[in-house]
Amino acid sequence: MSVTDELLDHFRGKVKEVNLITSSGGVFEVTVNGQKIYSKKETGKFPAAKKIIDLMEQMND
Repeated sequence: MSVTDELLDHFRGKVKEVNLITSSGGVFEVTVNGQKIYSKKETGKFPAAKKIIDLMEQMND
């Protein structure tokens, strides 16, 4: 299962769409409602789906 599939499954009904916008060298950022929650450029690491799910849930706290 891809990270996108895991996010959509976990947030079923709450998230309509997930987009991954890439750059050169495998760099990407994850934004939710215009707010950056993860940057591979900054961390140098590809996140597990669980990490992104946790960060998205923290936004609702």
